[in-house]
Amino acid sequence: MNLTRRTCISALACGAMPGMHARAQTVGATVVDEVWLDATRQREVPVKVRWPDAAANSAGPLPVVLFSHGLGGTREGGAVWGEAWAAAGFVVVHLQHAGSDLAAVRAVTNSFADQRALRSAAGPAQLLARLRDVSFALDEIGRRHEARLERWGTVRPKQVGMCGHSFGAHTTLGMAGQRYPGFEGLAEPRLASFIAFSPSLPAVGDARQAFERITRPLLCFTGTLDSDVVGVGATPERRRAVFDALPAGEKAQLVLEDADHMTFAGQTGRAVEIVPRGQVTRDLQPAHHALVASISTDWWRATLLGDATAHNRLAAPQGLHQGDTWQRK
Repeated sequence: MNLTRRTCISALACGAMPGMHARAQTVGATVVDEVWLDATRQREVPVKVRWPDAAANSAGPLPVVLFSHGLGGTREGGAVWGEAWAAAGFVVVHLQHAGSDLAAVRAVTNSFADQRALRSAAGPAQLLARLRDVSFALDEIGRRHEARLERWGTVRPKQVGMCGHSFGAHTTLGMAGQRYPGFEGLAEPRLASFIAFSPSLPAVGDARQAFERITRPLLCFTGTLDSDVVGVGATPERRRAVFDALPAGEKAQLVLEDADHMTFAGQTGRAVEIVPRGQVTRDLQPAHHALVASISTDWWRATLLGDATAHNRLAAPQGLHQGDTWQRK
């Protein structure tokens, strides 16, 4: 399965080929790195914004998708997914969360094998900071849209998609309405659809009760080797059980045979080799990435744009291999 990263993107059903070569902070760049300041909290939120190629733009206001990285990540997380979604006409904003990003992890350990140190950067305070980062990003997008600042006047600041990997999936579920002990959680009305890459069950309490307010569309991605990274008991079985605990109605899950935790980070190269991985998983990663990119793009098209063709493709996605499981309810 000798598929390249470009193959992953071009494999999207009905997707446009990306026209993204400019990378830095130049005028008119397709990919722009910025640092947004939340003045209320005096907190900087680094972002990477991927603008769709002009040929991929939809007729109406451009839909927006937010991506939240996992523990120890940066705004470079989710690059494979972000490139695919931008190629399909979405504005993708990759958020970086201070306190649970790479700098925070490097401040407490020099190894991702040190699970105790990793957990110190993944507590309730950091989750709350992440949730506030997302709310701030939505505020900032709305402010830029109202001010018609550069290209932001062309976006749709509401009915936004929200997704993330690992701790970012936890962040996503929190924004979708998950409850926590002593905290009712959030249910951000500007978010219309969600994708959780490598989600996990609540550490304590009844999962169905924790998730009962998640009534908007939610897609989960996980794998048969998607195991624990920080030592909180997140087995592949418990990750799959998130889907079972969700209330019915516009929910879906893809379980990929031999995919591990880093398969769903949306990166390649050294960034996904921070934990031990099997060779079969490495060999399958390009094909897995192509499939996840295709299905996730159809999910955004169906739930954010009302694309009937994409919705029909989701009834029986093409490209699944033996052992892969697609579920809907």
